[in-house]
Amino acid sequence: MSIPTETIEGEMASSVIDHAVGLLSQQIWCWGKDILRSEGNWLLHQGFTRLEPPVDREDCSSVYTLIDPDNNNIVLRGFGVFYGSPSRGGIFLPRYEFQPRFTPLAELGSPPWEEKDLPSLKRPTRSQRNHCLSLTLDLFDWIRSYETTILEELGIEYRRRVLQQWNNGKRHYTKPEEFASAWRELSFQFAANADAYLE
Repeated sequence: MSIPTETIEGEMASSVIDHAVGLLSQQIWCWGKDILRSEGNWLLHQGFTRLEPPVDREDCSSVYTLIDPDNNNIVLRGFGVFYGSPSRGGIFLPRYEFQPRFTPLAELGSPPWEEKDLPSLKRPTRSQRNHCLSLTLDLFDWIRSYETTILEELGIEYRRRVLQQWNNGKRHYTKPEEFASAWRELSFQFAANADAYLE
């Protein structure tokens, strides 16, 4: 008995989504550990700016922002990542979902201490899909580059030590030597099936 193609594609998309959610969650956890590195905060070393929460938000963690050499805006939070481009708008990728949300804004108007502080984010319209796709792929490439820099400058043993704490046998786990390349592979999968993920 043959399985309908739609079912196979749906299962494949679901598998990719599960992998992507796990990969992003592991990445966000690693950023948290990179902040706490005993030799110094690695995000600050890489040019990020730390915004400490105001008194009325003291239960929130700091917001980390970076403007890269191409004037793209990256904002890291425990609940997801924002990536904005002056010519294309911005996306927010939630930590526990694989559904990029689009905004025409390239920058956030104020720090996102909590999810409710984010601007209006929606699934892209058909005319916005190309921008949403390219922003998502650029975000994946930026993360891949970040992990490559970690290996080049801090070494595989640093990332291995960090991920030993993550790998408790229950969480999705990508090995440190495969971490950067996993983002490139995800880019290929996302680009090949963009309609399924941007619906």
